[in-house]
Amino acid sequence: MMFTQKRKPSIAIGVSKLTLLLCFALLFQTLQSDKLAAEEPNHADKIQFNVHIQPILNRHCTACHGGVKQAADISFVYRDQVVAPEGWIVEPGEPDDSLLMERILTDDADEKMPPPDHGAGLSEDEVELVRQWIKQGAKWSNHWAFEKPLPQTLPETKDKAWARQPIDHFVLAKLEANDIKPAAEAEPVRWLRRATLDLTGLPPTLEERDQFLEALAACENAEQKEQAYADVADRLLASDSYGERWASVWLDQVRYADSKGLGLDGPRTIWKYRDWVIDAYNRDLPFDEFTVKQIAGDLLPDPQIEDYIATAAHRLTQTNEEGGTDDEEFRIAAVLDRTNTTWQAWQGVTFGCVQCHSHPYDPIRHEEYYKFAAFFNNTADSDLGEDWPTINAPNNTKDYDKASELDLKIAELKQSVWEPQFSVVESKADWKAVVDLQAKTSNQTQVTVESKADHAEFHTVDTVSKGTDITLTAALPQGLSNITAIRFTAMPLNPKSALQDSEWGFILSHVMAHWIVPGKKDPVAIKIERLIGDEADPFHNPNDSLSEKSKNGFGAYTRIYRPRTAALVLESATDIPENAKLQIVLKHRGEALGAFPLVTKRGHLAVTDSDEFAKLASDETLKTNRRELAATKKRRGAIKSTSVPVLKERPASLARSQQVFIRGLYLTKGDTVTGDTPAAFNSLPEDSQKSRLDLANWMVGPDNPLTARVAVNRFWARLFGNGLVATEEDFGSSGEMPSNQSLLDFLALQFQNEFGWSQKKLLRQLVLSSTYRQSSAIRPELQEQDSANRMLARGPRNRLSSEVVRDQALAIAGLLSDKKFGPPVRPPLPDGVWKPFASWDKWTTPDTNSEDRYRRAIYTYTKRSIPYPMFAAFDAPSREVCTPRRLPSNTPIQALMTLNDQTMIECAEAFAKRMQSFDGDINEQIRKGFLLATCREPESEEIETSVNLLAAYDDDSKAEGWNALASVFLNLDEVLTK
Repeated sequence: MMFTQKRKPSIAIGVSKLTLLLCFALLFQTLQSDKLAAEEPNHADKIQFNVHIQPILNRHCTACHGGVKQAADISFVYRDQVVAPEGWIVEPGEPDDSLLMERILTDDADEKMPPPDHGAGLSEDEVELVRQWIKQGAKWSNHWAFEKPLPQTLPETKDKAWARQPIDHFVLAKLEANDIKPAAEAEPVRWLRRATLDLTGLPPTLEERDQFLEALAACENAEQKEQAYADVADRLLASDSYGERWASVWLDQVRYADSKGLGLDGPRTIWKYRDWVIDAYNRDLPFDEFTVKQIAGDLLPDPQIEDYIATAAHRLTQTNEEGGTDDEEFRIAAVLDRTNTTWQAWQGVTFGCVQCHSHPYDPIRHEEYYKFAAFFNNTADSDLGEDWPTINAPNNTKDYDKASELDLKIAELKQSVWEPQFSVVESKADWKAVVDLQAKTSNQTQVTVESKADHAEFHTVDTVSKGTDITLTAALPQGLSNITAIRFTAMPLNPKSALQDSEWGFILSHVMAHWIVPGKKDPVAIKIERLIGDEADPFHNPNDSLSEKSKNGFGAYTRIYRPRTAALVLESATDIPENAKLQIVLKHRGEALGAFPLVTKRGHLAVTDSDEFAKLASDETLKTNRRELAATKKRRGAIKSTSVPVLKERPASLARSQQVFIRGLYLTKGDTVTGDTPAAFNSLPEDSQKSRLDLANWMVGPDNPLTARVAVNRFWARLFGNGLVATEEDFGSSGEMPSNQSLLDFLALQFQNEFGWSQKKLLRQLVLSSTYRQSSAIRPELQEQDSANRMLARGPRNRLSSEVVRDQALAIAGLLSDKKFGPPVRPPLPDGVWKPFASWDKWTTPDTNSEDRYRRAIYTYTKRSIPYPMFAAFDAPSREVCTPRRLPSNTPIQALMTLNDQTMIECAEAFAKRMQSFDGDINEQIRKGFLLATCREPESEEIETSVNLLAAYDDDSKAEGWNALASVFLNLDEVLTK
């Protein structure tokens, strides 16, 4: 609909094609969800805004009167713009006096809403629903998903015997309300295969099948039978394979990849995070802790190594390693990606829409996006090839505690060594600024000197060149006979703006000091003992600047956003030769991204004759701490470790402010905002520090309406094929309504409270439920009524995920390696696929004798620009962005892949040999092979067909016949589905 101001002439306002496309795209799911909405009420019944009215407004009104476009300053997203007394479109209780009804019912084409050229008007039923809603008081409620779930009582059902788990009561009640009976119970082996694949991503072994059937045969009553099922579920949940299967689901959410993305898409060593996720699932880390550690593990009290590793979830943003790019642009892109991913993965809301404008359908305003982004805007990382900051994580998790202890000790010792030294630099030394300064460079870089009130500054002009040496010549202040140290201060060219919009930094790869003595041809060297930098734990060791061959040293890598200070401490107090001048040579060999020279662009000098530096040299405590630091570093270095990118916060004193980016453009900044959550979801407490840790705790707090719902919905979807909310990525107004909201809310609260956020307890209940244990056979009478099985009148039957297709084949063939964790592996790849941008980026496949050739799919190297073909064919994402759900396809490419992929060929060959190794005649060998592949006994016709296939091959090609049969088994529909 489109409205104009009350009592003013109507104004025709056009809708752009782009706006219409956006609206149609977001409305699509809403239109689809009508099939699942509650039955239309008798119009005299209570009208529910979320169920009956909001879908009408979304269909007909919000394209012109929504969050993005608000024609005539009216938005049907916000109550205060619609309903009196704040609004003026709807008069509660008075439909005949409401402008909304007037404009809906008018025959005047210029006044009618929606306008005739904007699509069909409201149906008679829709008009009556709106009328009754207004008559009943025009009650406006928040979108259902934005309200906290309410406690649910188990519904009454006619069939008192069917339910095994609490969830079954909700499912059965809905079925009975629609006069539908649940399906018969699936055969035990069908359930066994289904549950084993769902919980571990692998098929049951012959031994596991036999043990289950034997346990059932020994049962004397129904209670013992239920225990036999429960024992299987407990065994599967305790398996290490459980974590490998479910970690893969989570890695889609956090866009895990072993490469950096974008142009070069080079490797990123971040597999320790993948291993952490697997381990977290296996030890059933509660989902609230799982969440907090990934969002703010570095801010926990006394964070351990695993807490830092967990934050790598938000170091999986793409990095641009190409020359000529703006580091700050891609740093901001990473901040926004973390914002979007957090909302998609944990909140199930299309928050990315709000980056450029207010949400079209949900009450989230444009500025609220940037309030949330502020939580991620103060981390120390930037768009660097080195992925700094990092943490050295021991390769063996058993060393974590020891390494954490040593890391803490090293940090304390670094502080104890640095602090007394820098306190001299900062306050105890009586520095005398250089006011007479000359500067020149070794190349075409231009440099000038500017006199300030109390010192002289040099600064470069325009572009700086690679390899620039800056030579500073200074006349020393009066009153000095010797010097003990030289203070060098580097500054941003624009200090006022640098904190928010940092500049390329600098690295002093080598620094030298000389006396320029009148009458002497050559400069006289001044020996520098050490550099004291302004950080206890800098990215590069400042003393590297004393080496002529170094490319590292004191500096601001790679950005400078504040003045940086270092003291060049001389070996001893050095007398100043008569009329001599001090010469400092600053050498710069560092670059960023292969294109940006890291050169000092502005700075000044000071000198001192303070004896405080000499006192430092003789300080016994300092000497002891230095020795202990060196020894502790040596002990830590003995622990084999891998460098992992992690989140670390900048000091509060150097915190960035966050501005609103007008229309999402980071160069077009609006108002400054502070960290907060959208008002529609309850803001953070006023007394909170508004840190990432506060945010993480808010997300798993009792007032957050979404986190638990989104999590249980994800688990439900992986087991049943569809979530209770089918649009896992969108719990908002443009997503589908839940097929059973009472069940969803019950599960969400049970997950939080009774289960203590235990994912294993949740899954255990689901796989042991009568709902899950139903036969998946399709009943013709339900094809039209519920073809998608949203009411759950049958068990789940879905195609396996790409990882499970491959892992299952390896397991059936007897090839699957049980090796856990470690760097990614590179299994066989078709010729011509691996063509990376960088020639040094190699794909080296292990030979057939190496178990790394047959590891589980989760350990396969994931390169964003070159997805592994087997996985891509079966709908695995490229992991460039968060993927809340995979949309399954059914294409000939999938069959070609399972028949011709090198790994699948090797699986068929190994499976053929395995079948031939079984005891018994050919029929028995075929039977056991069929059991391995399907978990069920073959029909006599299936045995006969298999024997006939083998008979078609003569003795010379017997092996080929068995290979063909094995390939057929691996490609059966019931093998590729559960």
